[in-house]
This record gives sequence, C-alpha cells and structure tokens, in this order.
Amino acid sequence: MGRMLVTGGAGFIGSNFVHHVVAHTDHHVTVLDKLTYAGNRASLAGLPEHRVRFVQGDIADAGLVDALLGEVDTVVHYAAESHNDNSLHDPRPFLDTNIVGTYTLLEAARRHDVRFHHISTDEVYGDLELDDPARFTESTPYNPSSPYSSTKAGSDLLVRAWVRSFGVRATISNCSNNYGPYQHVEKFIPRQITNVIRGIRPKLYGAGENVRDWIHADDHSSAVLTILERGQIGQTYLIGADGEKNNKDVVELILELMGQPTDAYDHVTDRPGHDLRYAIDSTKLRTELGWQPRYRDFRSGLSATIDWYRAHETWWAPVKDTTEAFYALVGQ
Repeated sequence: MGRMLVTGGAGFIGSNFVHHVVAHTDHHVTVLDKLTYAGNRASLAGLPEHRVRFVQGDIADAGLVDALLGEVDTVVHYAAESHNDNSLHDPRPFLDTNIVGTYTLLEAARRHDVRFHHISTDEVYGDLELDDPARFTESTPYNPSSPYSSTKAGSDLLVRAWVRSFGVRATISNCSNNYGPYQHVEKFIPRQITNVIRGIRPKLYGAGENVRDWIHADDHSSAVLTILERGQIGQTYLIGADGEKNNKDVVELILELMGQPTDAYDHVTDRPGHDLRYAIDSTKLRTELGWQPRYRDFRSGLSATIDWYRAHETWWAPVKDTTEAFYALVGQ
C-alpha cells in the first residue's frame, strides 16, 4: 500500500481524485487543504477513515509540509487559487499559493525524495483563434493572459527547474476545463445548473462564442493515476477528451437537458481578457501511456453532472446565495 499526499484534496478536482484513488487503488491518502471558500470537507464525506486522513493547513507552511512529506512516498499537487475573475480582482493570493506554495512543496519533495506530480492547466498556453484548427501540445509556448494563468505557468516552470537542477522526481499535467461533481457553484457549468434548479436564468459572458475543451473530472483523475503509474520523470502530459464546445452551446444544452427553453438565458458583460478558445491535443498521453477517456460524449457526462447537482442540493446550497450576491455586485 502506497502513501499519498493530495494537496487541495477538498477542492473540486482534488476531491474527485481522492474518491478515484480510494475506488481504484489500495493507497492511503492524506489530504492537505487550507479550506478556503473553494474547499469543502463535505466533498470527502463517506470515504473510509482508515484510508483517508484530512489535515487542514497551508501548502506555504514549510514546517507542516515538511512533516507531511516525511510520511508519504507520493505527492499529487492540486492545491491552487484557480478562479480567473478572482485573480483580476486580487492577484496576491494567486502568487502566495500557486508560486510560494509550489516552491515550498518542491523543496520538501527534494529533501525527502518524494515522487511529485504537479496539476496544471491549459490556460498557461494562452488562447487560440476561434477558426484556428490547431490545438495545444506539450511543445506549445507559454502565453498566459491573467494573474491566475501566469502564476500557474510560473509554478510549472518551478517544477521543471527542480527536476533539472535538483533531480526531483516530478511530472506535470496540463488539463482542459473540468466539469463534474463537487465543483463550486461560482464555476460556469455548476452555476448555470444550480441557477436553473433555483429558477434563475443562466448568465452568459458576451456572445458566448468562447470555446472550452471540456473533460469530466473522473477522466482527469484516471489520467493522473495513469501518469503516476507509467509516466516518464521530467515529462509533461496534456489531458483532454476532445470536448470542444462554445459557452453558448453549453448553456443551451444545459437548458435542454433540464427541460427548459434553450433561449432562456441572459447575456452579461464579457470579462476582461477573456480567452477565446482552448483545445487540447492529448495524443502523447494516449499513445505513450495508453490512456483513454470514459466520457467521450459530452452530452452524457453533462447529463450525469446535472443529476448529481439535483441530488446534492445540501452540498451546494449553503454557498449559492453568497456567490450570486457577489456576481450581482459586479454585474455578472
């Protein structure tokens, strides 16, 4: 039985990964999470206590991080400040967590010779034109456009430097937009789903032409586990499921699946620097490591996600009103 530390394991993608690890391996998992607004202990409810241990703390706390890494053989680093809008309002927490926190973990991994996997985003590559047939690959130059994506780009570069300079046994994955259970209602898909459940018209930035490459969180989790088991140290792998959809189509599909008129949404002012299109080429992950996504049809994955939010209102309801009050304040 391996011993794994998952940072940010009470957040959206991290908690899905913890559930996946418990279901598909015999690893013991320690979750380190600061429990900011985006972390939720309830996302780990029902997991066996003899397999999952929770520690509340900051990844920038060097003493705590050093102690925890002395107890494990693997670190999967999900913890990050990740909301673009929030990074535009206050960039500082993104520097503290995404840069300083990653540095702190890398130094501890270096001291304890721990296997390290760093979770990143396709947003480090900037964006693509809407009519560009190209997709991001592992060799695409970095071109981040927000405080969030620039700090994630910086953390990726730190990992690469610690591999080359100090021999840290690390890999990196850059993933497209995730959707699925346990995602905070500030995010695009769960916000629209919970709006419809509450009888509120969904909101769409600008004309809704911006394209995202969607992947179900279960598929992200299986890809990360594949990289941990078979990935080559020092390598970067892009994780995607060929799920390109523009935001307008996503909102209209949500409305259709929830039995509403497909035009029952409102346009709001676009956000500054809104990237046009993300698209992932995951050929390397699929050909070299043999990974394939389970949810190849976005419609079926979205339908399952809608069912989850309908069945788990007690999970998301406590933060829904606060989230919508904030968006109303900024006109979104």
